[in-house]
Amino acid sequence: MKNNLKNVKLFGLMSLLMMMLAGCGKPYLSALRPAGEVAQEQFNLMMLAVYIMILVIVVVTVIFILAVIKFRRGKVGENFVPKDVHGNHKLEIVWTLIPIILLTILAIPTVALTFKLADTKAMDKVDSKGQNKEMIVNVTANLYWWEFEYPNQKIVTSQELVVPTDTKVYFRLHSADVKHSFWIPAVGGKMDTNVENINKFYLIFDSKKAQDANNVFYGKCAELCGPSHALMDFKVKTMSKDDFKTWVAKMQDVKKAKPALTAEAKQGEKVFKQSCQGCHAVTPTGKGAKGPNLTTYGDRTRVAGVLDHNEENLKKWIKDPEAIKPGNKMTGQYKVSDSDIDALAKYLMERKVEE
Repeated sequence: MKNNLKNVKLFGLMSLLMMMLAGCGKPYLSALRPAGEVAQEQFNLMMLAVYIMILVIVVVTVIFILAVIKFRRGKVGENFVPKDVHGNHKLEIVWTLIPIILLTILAIPTVALTFKLADTKAMDKVDSKGQNKEMIVNVTANLYWWEFEYPNQKIVTSQELVVPTDTKVYFRLHSADVKHSFWIPAVGGKMDTNVENINKFYLIFDSKKAQDANNVFYGKCAELCGPSHALMDFKVKTMSKDDFKTWVAKMQDVKKAKPALTAEAKQGEKVFKQSCQGCHAVTPTGKGAKGPNLTTYGDRTRVAGVLDHNEENLKKWIKDPEAIKPGNKMTGQYKVSDSDIDALAKYLMERKVEE
């Protein structure tokens, strides 16, 4: 008996801790701390569903407790027979109407928000020059990295999405290999990226909430896509509209790959041209044949999306990518010596645009 009571107390304590921890989250990642209009609307809809469920639970619990107290055996006796309510039309109407009303309360805003978020007609409108007036990003998901193309600005980045705040940013989502899912938990989403079609939606990044997150949000793949699905992360850098224009101008100003600065980096540049250039681009307007664009590699905050951004981790990634991201497309592509890897790391860490 004592052991059972102890187990019940332990279970209750663990349940309480789990409920408390469920409310924890960082501003750059948690869907429970919305940082944009879309995320806030989705959060409000989720909370409406939670309130309805809590109401149902409370009502059922109260009725159950009252029934237990009122009709307990010691009060009504051994031979008590409750009143037969079978065929009571009033009761049947009541317990049929109540669920319909609750579902209607939830369904109306759900349908309205679904149609609102699906309205992407604005991204298809162009001016007399054939350019879109809206901020558009073409997202291509790969095993296991992300490519972001800005068609209006004619630049390409990989692994780190850069967006202006307080602006409606439209996304075209596509996959280069298998089904993935684009998700920035704190800002909104998620939506699948498919091979056979393009999905569209938009997000708005709130400037004040972005400051709370140090202007960096985390994005993830939300669709099981292979052995390194859990490591398919990306970062979102938010900027004011003016800073974003400055960033775009700097990117567009890079007409060709920047030359290496140090002697070791120059050796790394030669290695890159011999071994890496077939898959990777180092200009903002270029798309790699198989791999990410590396123009802003030195400005990134992560190596391979998951490791701290430093030369040692970069060397580990180049030397044995399979050990870090199993099943990635780079495995077996590079056949270079340790000295060449050292030089290559120096060259890549110099690929900077923002500074």
